[in-house]
Amino acid sequence: MDGISDVAVGVKRGSEELSMYNSPTSGMSSISDGASNGSDSKKLRVEEAPPSRVIHIRKLPNEASEAEVIALGLPFGKVTNILTLKGKNQAFLEMGTEEAAITMVNYYTTVTPHIRNVPVFIQYSNHKELKTDAGNQRTQAVLQAVSAVQSPSSDVQEVLAAASSPVLRIIIDNMFYPVTLDVLQQIFSKFGTVMKIITFTKNNQFQALLQFSDPVNAQQAKLALDGQNIYNSCCTLRIDFSKLVNLNVKYNNDKSRDYTRPELPAGDGQPSLDPTVAAAFSKDSSSLLGALNPLSAAAAAAAAAGRVALAGQAGSSGVLLVSNLNEEMVTPQSLFTLFGVYGDVQRVKILYNKKDSALIQMSDSNQAQLAMSHLNGQKMYGKIIRVTLSKHQTVALPRDGLDDQGLTKDYANSPLHRFKKPGSKNFQNIFPPSATLHLSNIPQDVTEDDLRLLFSNAGGTVKAFKFFQDRKMALIQMSTVEEAIQALIDLHNYNMGGNQHLRVSFSKSTI
Repeated sequence: MDGISDVAVGVKRGSEELSMYNSPTSGMSSISDGASNGSDSKKLRVEEAPPSRVIHIRKLPNEASEAEVIALGLPFGKVTNILTLKGKNQAFLEMGTEEAAITMVNYYTTVTPHIRNVPVFIQYSNHKELKTDAGNQRTQAVLQAVSAVQSPSSDVQEVLAAASSPVLRIIIDNMFYPVTLDVLQQIFSKFGTVMKIITFTKNNQFQALLQFSDPVNAQQAKLALDGQNIYNSCCTLRIDFSKLVNLNVKYNNDKSRDYTRPELPAGDGQPSLDPTVAAAFSKDSSSLLGALNPLSAAAAAAAAAGRVALAGQAGSSGVLLVSNLNEEMVTPQSLFTLFGVYGDVQRVKILYNKKDSALIQMSDSNQAQLAMSHLNGQKMYGKIIRVTLSKHQTVALPRDGLDDQGLTKDYANSPLHRFKKPGSKNFQNIFPPSATLHLSNIPQDVTEDDLRLLFSNAGGTVKAFKFFQDRKMALIQMSTVEEAIQALIDLHNYNMGGNQHLRVSFSKSTI
């Protein structure tokens, strides 16, 4: 109990519950005493609360634990009290000082905090302190365990046995823009001294091992950053403790770095990161640091992407070579639709003298890598296609007046690009080809039978179907992945009548 006896925890009773009103300025809300059903729409508008060491958190997921709520405040200072309103999906967190609370609110204004992948909303409370019933022993134990990170000498440290390693294993999901070693160093050094980083690719995923000088820093970084996005709506951090307690770094380059030994060589065939690119990244790219608007951060990352790829692996471009195509069936449009699931296709050229092969130009090299990793080896029109990176930097259009039989198409201005809008939900829904398809933009009068018939006519067998609650979306399961690929090519953007076009993508779910 050393060092944490000044922490109180409680659950407020119903009669004392707090209601909310929307703030006109920030989209967040302030609280006021009085009865309320917790709804934050169509309410009287009041001014935002002034700074307070009590933070009001709303829109918590139902299953959120006290530990997860406390973890939001932990990196910013001592947490002295917590109050949860389970029925209202809200909580109040009391920080040790007003300065800590201000730092926390400023940080989360730039970076939306997430608990269990659900965005939560944070603001100052009208209350200056929390007066709660501190008798809830279970909650108190949780707060003690999590707060033990703030006082490493505490016996309760045992509760966090997993935190014994200073090394974190980091996996990046939805890596739509490149993430470099320097970006990771910048993000994680907010929580303590980063000593070493090793990056590598495993199972087609970018991963890293990162060593802090102290296990406590690793614990704080994990609590604060796990599940957060580096760039807007993509590059999600998945963080675990490594079984390793010390990293052995042999080279300082763009793949590995020992910050305690700057004299290490760059190593054979491993160029050091181009200093201009490193500077661009460390200066501009991390929205997690709140340095920039996340959208411009993503744009900065995209702009640097080509140069980073060239620094890391020579010859990487945004152009793909696709071979073993069914030349009787394939068209530029079918390739545009399929490859457009993984990036914004700019141009497609089916080769005039080798019509079973095509060049596809994506928006950037990262999209090309993404499409290659998901589509190489898949079946399209009955043939297993091969997808590799091309040595071409762009796909040339035919010279003016030259007819190439419609084998080259320019899609630069296509309205069908899925990733044109920064922060689009499509960034979070990039999945490998699967037998189950996600349908959206379904008109209200379209029935399950209509959709089953439509997808059967695409040449497949519909195994299962399920509408979402609002009936604007559905899942449909074909008998094979090949059938689903065919259905997506044929029916994405299909006009369902009334100028409503069906949206089709691969799903991670099964029915």
